[in-house]
Amino acid sequence: MGEVELSCRAYVKMYLHACLFPRCSVNGLLLSSSSAGGAVCVTDCVPLLHSHLSLAPVTQLALTQVDVWCSQTQQRIVGYYQANACASDCSPTQAAMKIADKIAEQFDGAVVLMLDGSKMSPDYRVPPIVMYERKDSRWMLKDKHTIMLRQWEETHGIAIQMLESGDHSLLVDFDSHLDDITRDWTNQKLNAKIAELASPANGNI
Repeated sequence: MGEVELSCRAYVKMYLHACLFPRCSVNGLLLSSSSAGGAVCVTDCVPLLHSHLSLAPVTQLALTQVDVWCSQTQQRIVGYYQANACASDCSPTQAAMKIADKIAEQFDGAVVLMLDGSKMSPDYRVPPIVMYERKDSRWMLKDKHTIMLRQWEETHGIAIQMLESGDHSLLVDFDSHLDDITRDWTNQKLNAKIAELASPANGNI
């Protein structure tokens, strides 16, 4: 598999999800609205859980609902992300592998992105992401240079600005939606806020 391109919107939402629940492991699904072929372009993500990440029925319910929504919005699930509760641990768990395997059954180029909690401070100038890809039925660590974040400085700045202004509280993951079904797990309000802050130069926001 070649490069993975991560949009501003996808990165900011992953980052804010981890920051919103700093003492928890969090996970979510990576989405693409681009056609198959070439680099995997992650254009959005759906934050899933911040508790009971290994609880299969909740995960399956989330996967099913997101899949239906994707089919209605011309998107597809192309990967999985996770941030572990222990900041220094950026290895995928068994539960992560199982979900990623399910995604890989539907999309050959599926990726797993792990957020490195030890490198998420505002001063850290490199994307805090570790990437895995599936080879011969195993998930293998990929070279970090295969992740492309266009306009990284701007994207990083937007993430920090939203965190410092408290806008991360706008983020709704599937867990929070299950607690209160009036809350929107597709995060349209948050998406609009990110779009407002991102410049046109950022391409796919």
